[in-house]
Amino acid sequence: MNYIKRFRVKPGSKVDLGKIDAGFKDKHESHEHALPEIEAYSQKLHDLQYIMYAEGKRSLLICLQGRDAAGKDGTINHVLSAMNPQGCTVTGFKVPSKEEAAHDFLWRYHQHTPDKGQVAIFNRSHYEEVLVQRVHEMVPEGVWSRRYEHINDFERMLYENGTHILKFYLHIDPEEQLSRFKLRIDDTTRHWKISEGDYAERPFWDAYTAAFEDALGKCSTEQAPWFVIPSNHKWFRNLAISRVVSETLESLNMKFPEPTVDINEIKQKYHAIVQEEKIGEEIAAQAASDDKKGNKKGKKAKKNKKGK
Repeated sequence: MNYIKRFRVKPGSKVDLGKIDAGFKDKHESHEHALPEIEAYSQKLHDLQYIMYAEGKRSLLICLQGRDAAGKDGTINHVLSAMNPQGCTVTGFKVPSKEEAAHDFLWRYHQHTPDKGQVAIFNRSHYEEVLVQRVHEMVPEGVWSRRYEHINDFERMLYENGTHILKFYLHIDPEEQLSRFKLRIDDTTRHWKISEGDYAERPFWDAYTAAFEDALGKCSTEQAPWFVIPSNHKWFRNLAISRVVSETLESLNMKFPEPTVDINEIKQKYHAIVQEEKIGEEIAAQAASDDKKGNKKGKKAKKNKKGK
């Protein structure tokens, strides 16, 4: 199955999240059954990110959106564990600071877009401006309704400057969210994840659904596609995102850059150093051997002299 085609939101389409199975897991019956494929794509992701870092010509921005407990942190952990942290950044966006709020709504996001050769992951993103602010009526409809166009222009500009953009909506159903909330209560190691906001947002489920559907439909473009990833099964979520990211990077036909030095000349220098150090080691070994023999002769002569 082609996951890019299966989960990608077609530009301009009307999204109905209620018709998308959050528990979908393709042909796999369990995590154990899917593990070899998960590991294979993780390795591929590692190798492709290494080429992107070395090539230094383009970058990748991954945006993660979803309801509370949808698995954004888990996804980041999975994706990053396959990559070299030296080439990655992760930014989580919460309530804007006073300085951020004093600028245009995209200002704080633009500062964290990736350098060439880098992968940047947004834990929540600029889409909060047409989700939270819309649902809680923080700004008038006339304001947030214009932001879809601004977001598309922003992402187009990034793409034209070499940043490839992949946006993932982690799709869980209401029952799965409650199950994860319960797990946080029962597991003391997860208590730190609990916040009042989790339960405060639950009554707005339908309002968020409408907001997500509009954002997905209006802002999935050729240059910055949205993917709706079934996420009731965490292992399938990880597999699907790894596949989409790695197959997208693979399609870029990235290449290692040409060397900036004369390789033949470097080889000659290398072999000369190896030969020189080998000769030095042989001379040192011979000197140590001669010293040892000299010491033995000296001890023998001293013994003979003492015997007389």
